Amino acid sequence: MHTRLIDLSHEIFDGLITYKGLPAPVICDFLSREQSKANYGGQHSVQIGRINMVSNTGTYVDVPFHFCEHGEDLAQLELSHFAELPGICIDAHGVQAIGPELFAGKALRGRAVLIHTGWSQHWNTPVYFENHPFLTEAAAGYLQQAGVMLVGIDSHNIDDTRGVTRPVHQHLLSHRILIVEHLTNLASLPQQDFLFSAVPPKVAGMGTFPVRAYASLTAKG
Repeated sequence: MHTRLIDLSHEIFDGLITYKGLPAPVICDFLSREQSKANYGGQHSVQIGRINMVSNTGTYVDVPFHFCEHGEDLAQLELSHFAELPGICIDAHGVQAIGPELFAGKALRGRAVLIHTGWSQHWNTPVYFENHPFLTEAAAGYLQQAGVMLVGIDSHNIDDTRGVTRPVHQHLLSHRILIVEHLTNLASLPQQDFLFSAVPPKVAGMGTFPVRAYASLTAKG
């Protein structure tokens, strides 16, 4: 038996725009290798990096506190909410408003449901932000009733951003169902028989943070 890991995250780099209107991360040296040499008598050099960013950067997870004032933040949720969740990948290519019919008859309870729209091909281009695939409020209700643990999507937002409301975020997060947005590489996944992980740092007072999302597949041989 051996385990194969599949990276489902976008790279975060200096100047990346994840969401229009939010600032890009600034990534730089706090202490450069050249500056550090004096600390070690010229024998060694180290680099200490610095990043200034909003929490909605790159591939990130939303937890209840993001939309619910008294919901759990990143530090209050156990690792079992983020790590090694049984996964199922749903093909939603060609569908903009993703409704409950796409999930009917699927084994969803206790799973991380990853929605493969193919929209990540537009990442870091102007196309990515416009007319992207999203879940309907009815789909969010269906997934909640089905008992899912987490919902992820390889699109700009799990909600329709053409309006000012975010019913999918509100519904899922108020029922303690986590959301992962801006996934990528979902074409590399089987429909099921994989574990999904998207673990953020244990930050108090924050409801969103970048993750290194990945799937693990176990195969014989």
